[in-house]
Amino acid sequence: MKRLDEHQLAVWRAFVNAHAAVIERIEKDLSDQRKIPLTTYDVLVALYQSPDKKLRMTELAKHVVLTRSGLTRVVERLEREGFVKRERTEEDRRGAFAVLTREGKKAFLATWPTYADGIKNYFLSVLDEDERAAIERGLSKIYRSLI
Repeated sequence: MKRLDEHQLAVWRAFVNAHAAVIERIEKDLSDQRKIPLTTYDVLVALYQSPDKKLRMTELAKHVVLTRSGLTRVVERLEREGFVKRERTEEDRRGAFAVLTREGKKAFLATWPTYADGIKNYFLSVLDEDERAAIERGLSKIYRSLI
């Protein structure tokens, strides 16, 4: 097993800690302003950005940071809240689409300003232009290597 040196571990810890802290602050802001939580937002934004405002559950799972079972629970809750509806597919009786409703679109759009402020205040404003560019290049490179 190859060991990681202190610098390598420090880079990893900095990424994990910064991500957790930024998300925690944004979640608090959303809660304080009585907006939908980030897990809900992530599902709604994925649907909003998709053609016809719907995705197969398997495709939706690729767009959000949830396990399959976690996604199923979130979609069931969103369906009860009126933000999403599920439709069976014509070609595959076992498959289903998650479809964004008008109420889901309203909730997503109402949440965006608070989320955008959090991104700006807790992440972007702390970094200069060169740091933002380096982070974007590095994280994009990691993502491309894994998809």
